[in-house]
Amino acid sequence: MFKPIVAIVGRPNVGKSSLFNRLTESRIAIVEDTPGVTRDRLYGDCEWLNREFLVVDTGGIEVGKEDIIHRQIRRQAEIAIEEADLIIFMVDGKEGLTASDEEIAEILRRSNKPVLLVVNKIDNVNQKDNIYEFYQLGLGEPMWISANHGINIGDLLDRILEELGEPEVEEYDEDIIKIAFIGRPNVGKSSLVNALLGEERVIVTNIPGTTRDAIDTRFKKGEKEYVLIDTAGMRKKSKIELSSIERYSVLRSLRAIDRSDVCLLILDAVEGVTEQDKKIAGYAHEAGKAIAIIVNKWDLVEKDSGTADKFKKLIKEELSFMDYADVIFVSALTKKRVNRIIDLVDQSYQAYTKRISTSMINEVVTEAISLHQPPSVRGVRLKVYYVTQTGIKPPTFTIFVNKPEIMHFSFLRYLENELRNAFDFTGTPLKFNIRKK
Repeated sequence: MFKPIVAIVGRPNVGKSSLFNRLTESRIAIVEDTPGVTRDRLYGDCEWLNREFLVVDTGGIEVGKEDIIHRQIRRQAEIAIEEADLIIFMVDGKEGLTASDEEIAEILRRSNKPVLLVVNKIDNVNQKDNIYEFYQLGLGEPMWISANHGINIGDLLDRILEELGEPEVEEYDEDIIKIAFIGRPNVGKSSLVNALLGEERVIVTNIPGTTRDAIDTRFKKGEKEYVLIDTAGMRKKSKIELSSIERYSVLRSLRAIDRSDVCLLILDAVEGVTEQDKKIAGYAHEAGKAIAIIVNKWDLVEKDSGTADKFKKLIKEELSFMDYADVIFVSALTKKRVNRIIDLVDQSYQAYTKRISTSMINEVVTEAISLHQPPSVRGVRLKVYYVTQTGIKPPTFTIFVNKPEIMHFSFLRYLENELRNAFDFTGTPLKFNIRKK
């Protein structure tokens, strides 16, 4: 099941970022507490009534301004509109209806996407009459909010879920391993899918954005079934500058990540690890997916006996938050080591679904604590009573302690490393819940 995308659009200074922060603040706070994860504030998770969706913040569209910055912002907003399942068109209730609002409304009508017209900056009930002039936009009944003060946000969220409708149900059996090929445009995702399948199932060219939508391909190897999810590029490639593609192509990867069991992060051996790679990898890590790193185009790199080790070290430094992910070097063109990719998927999936008995876990934890004493705060020392596994996909552990608030990140990381060393969780993140006994 993938998360729907909700894009917030409008002209500058109407409060788009305020609403974005309001909708995503709880998740953003969790992300910022995790050292090493790069996260673009462009998108964020929102959860309401046990439903999740992605919120996308766009730059303000200034109609009529044709300098390069404003053209770029407009293009980025148009791409976000194209990717979205629902658009929140935000206008300013204090300033009133403007010519720019009317022109943006025309762009949205042409998109044929569902639109929620939201009048912001209505800070009290006495200002409600300010919404009536926005009926002229022909986008249905406006609803009013104050993003800054959190007024009517619950009603807005109810409307969002109503417009999105019922979530799509995953169509594949539970035992089929779903593999997402994620990464920047033009790193060779489609070429690797073709190399794995041994035939040209998808169009492959050197132009970023050849494929419009994610393509699912089922195949069998031995007795196991897999689904390959190839994340696509962008539509209208001739009209969109590469930087716009780079910024918003991540949205497609997010869809594929949500639907997958195992994510294969495809890196370009020539370009190395980029900021965009970190953002995509960060989302897969936070989503709790099994991950392996595939360095493609290895045939284009001049090598000596230490080249692979140096490259691995660089990857581990740049993607330190997911140092559990295994790395292999391949070439889709020459098919070198491509046959090892599915073995790596199986290894990661096995770790992703691994269950360990409570007695074995506590044997490791007890020994770890005897070697390294838990932290203390103001004379109170953390006591770890016991640990039990409470879930898989990813493996999830609940730690029962005397004072959850004094569990320091470094000690939790120490326990994680000890569990990894004992039980080999290569290829999967681990999730921890700290509970008071």
